[in-house]
Amino acid sequence: MDWFVNLEREDQEFVKQLVIASGSLKQLAKIYQVSYPTVRMRLNTIIQKINFIEDNGANTFETKVMKLVIDEKLSLEVAKQIITDFREEQHE
Repeated sequence: MDWFVNLEREDQEFVKQLVIASGSLKQLAKIYQVSYPTVRMRLNTIIQKINFIEDNGANTFETKVMKLVIDEKLSLEVAKQIITDFREEQHE
């Protein structure tokens, strides 16, 4: 369960609340006092993070950059450039 440990604390809490709510997104919407679509989008974001961690390893630089993209803190175009620059520096 490396993926769980590598999620941010608030995402871990969301997963915990999902389990406590027996997987009911409607119940989660009530707990967080948000709409069902908002909960669904949050869950989709966490699923993307988990898949990315599982596919690429949790502690790589590229994984950390892509987590920023998933969290919409960094654009995909900028992330690609950062990763390209990083790879080029690694080969120097």
